[in-house]
This record gives sequence, C-alpha cells and structure tokens, in this order.
Amino acid sequence: MKKYCFGVDVGGTTIKLGLFTVEGELLEKWEIPTRTENHSEAVLPDVAEAVLGKMKEKGIEKEEVTGVGFGVPGPVTAEGVIVMNANLGWRNKHVAKELEELTGLPCRGGNDVKTAGLGELWKGGAGGYKDAVFITLGTGVAAAIIVDGKVILGSEGAAGEVGHIKVDGEIEEACGCGGVGCAEQFASATGIVRMAKKLLAESDKPSLLREGEVTAKAVFDAVKAGDETAKEVAEKFGHYLGYALAATAAVVDPEAFIIGGGVSKAGEILIEYVQKYYQKYVWPGCRGKKFVLAKLGNDAGIYGAASYVKM
Repeated sequence: MKKYCFGVDVGGTTIKLGLFTVEGELLEKWEIPTRTENHSEAVLPDVAEAVLGKMKEKGIEKEEVTGVGFGVPGPVTAEGVIVMNANLGWRNKHVAKELEELTGLPCRGGNDVKTAGLGELWKGGAGGYKDAVFITLGTGVAAAIIVDGKVILGSEGAAGEVGHIKVDGEIEEACGCGGVGCAEQFASATGIVRMAKKLLAESDKPSLLREGEVTAKAVFDAVKAGDETAKEVAEKFGHYLGYALAATAAVVDPEAFIIGGGVSKAGEILIEYVQKYYQKYVWPGCRGKKFVLAKLGNDAGIYGAASYVKM
C-alpha cells in the first residue's frame, strides 16, 4: 500500500501545503490564505479542511497517511506547543494536539525556520549531512541547528538564534529584539540596506547604488559589477556573519552551513565573503567546513514539515 504524508508551512499571509509520498516525492502543492482575525482561530480548521479535502479528491484513505507535519513562526516545544507568536496571536497553543483532533491523523511540527532546515537536510542543499546549521537571511537572520539529523530546540524552543549573537559594540541603533549589536543588524536584508545607505551618505564616491532603490539584491548585483561601495558593504556583511558562524561552529561543530533566504539569491559570491571571514575568526579545529546554498527555496518549509511524519 502506497503511503503519503502532508507538509504544512504556516505563514502570516499564506499557508503552503504539500502532498508527499513518504519517500519525499512532492505530488502536489497549493496555498490557502492565512485568516488571522480573532487570534487566527480559523487557521487550524482551514488546514484540516484543506488536508481532508485533498485526501477526498485523491481517494486517499486515512490508513494510507502517516501524518501531517507543520511549521509555524515562533518558538515551538517538542510537544508541538507554540510558545508565542504575535502575528498569529497564539500563546501556549497546542498546535499538534488540536490539529490531530481536527484531522484524525498524527501531527508533529516545529518552528518554521527549523522546519525549513529539516527540509534542506531531507531533500535540499544539506542532503547527505547529519550535522548542519541552516541559516536563512531575509528580513531577519534565523537558524536551525541540526545534530545527528535532529533539530536542537532548547528548553523553550528558542535554540539557534544565531542572528542575535552580539557581533558589534559600537552600533547605537537597537535590534528588533531590543538588544544592540546583533548579527541580524548587519547580515539581514534590512541590515545590508542600512549599511549601504550609511556608506553612501558618508561619501561622494560614485556608485551604482546611487542610481536606484537600495536593496540587498542591488548591493550584490553591484558587487558583481565591481562597485567599490557595494564591495565595502559585502566585506562588512561577511565580517559580521562570518564572526557569528565561527562562534556557532565552536559550540556545535557542524559538517556544513547551508545558507538560504532571500539574500542567498545573490549566489556563490555571498558565500565567498562569509567564508573568508569565517576562516579568519573560527577556532582551528572547525576550519574546513562546507558552505552551500539552500536548494528548495519557498518549498523548504513543506518538505521539512512532511519530514516530521514521513515514517
């Protein structure tokens, strides 16, 4: 009998869903809107309706489904309880238990970034590694620490906050977390734009970045074109992220770092800057680690979610 599983990636705007075979073949993916009114009370019923509706459409019986995996923003405990999420309005919500009651299927899940890391480990850029750090560079910087094929959660589900390692003692602006000097303030898309605008304001040097909107993509496009100001920003980016990852390596000793998120679309040139400074700062026993780009893009979350229940 063929076995199936579902992966669900809950975002603030849309919920991505995937129907998989337990071997990891994605059979179909689709999206539904995230209805956040009334503390997102409709989200889990909507997910259950979407899953059960797809089973009915495909003629799949419950005994053929190993379960429903999910990824949600915010810290999530090993039992599937979301500790807190401001966007969804959830606090101490037992997502796994509620979804099991709604679907009649086994349900497991975790934090969305950690889940995406598992996706990359199962079928993406981290394939073949058992110990890895998955970093996503977007509006913020988040990570999943994977040891022996399992994501490290920590006591409150908050392990892997690489973006909040303190890397600078001079910046005066506060990070979104309320702290100052976090890696996220320099290595995120927001941080790259802030550094670029600061350099442009401090100098009259000609730069491609003066010709349009300053974005993280524009910065790395200008780096590829040889722009000196953009290259200076990239050096700073590499310095701060390389430092944070060197500190991370000294604690968890991964086989590889997998870099994803919107900023990673810059490609291999981004890895060159990070690896350069990682090698400078890392403890000698952790040199020689692999740096690879994530491969699954926006599908990493549903792959990772499905991996929770693939067996």
